[in-house]
Amino acid sequence: MKEKENVNNKKTLAQKWSFQTKFLLLVLALYVLISLFNKYLIIEAIINTASLLVKIIPILILVFIIMLAINIFLQPTKIKKYIGQESGLKGWLYAVIAGILISGPPYVLYPMLGELKKSGMKNSLLAAFLYNRNIKIPFIPIMIFYFGPAYTIIVSVLIIVFSLLNGLLIKRFVREYTSVAVSC
Repeated sequence: MKEKENVNNKKTLAQKWSFQTKFLLLVLALYVLISLFNKYLIIEAIINTASLLVKIIPILILVFIIMLAINIFLQPTKIKKYIGQESGLKGWLYAVIAGILISGPPYVLYPMLGELKKSGMKNSLLAAFLYNRNIKIPFIPIMIFYFGPAYTIIVSVLIIVFSLLNGLLIKRFVREYTSVAVSC
């Protein structure tokens, strides 16, 4: 048993580093390598990166504050009562808003959504929620910066509209599927 612990403790430094650390070191090594051949290109890249960060950081700080507030005040238990079987139009509205606002990796959200489903969340609202996760709040400032506000608004509105259509289709197909499954 102690032999295995000794082997695990003897991992090299490179094996202990995360992918992000390795990637950062690779990028820095590339910068150093390129600077040996063209230092002006590296200086220009650093200046462009710094100016882009200066433009985006204030917007990102605001977005992160909003996301933090949402994750603190919009708990799954509060959502459950608004997206149940008898929620009506309010349920659709809450599913769309929650899909846009709740952030996190899918492996964290799927168990939460499974619990919501068990507690009575409609399939149609679940579909609308998942579809609206395509509107990423942290990326909105970057989308506006690169594509303009009109494009960003149009894409966001289309995602919301198609999420509702997607939810209605799921509602129809799941109902038909369950009625066929019951009759068999």
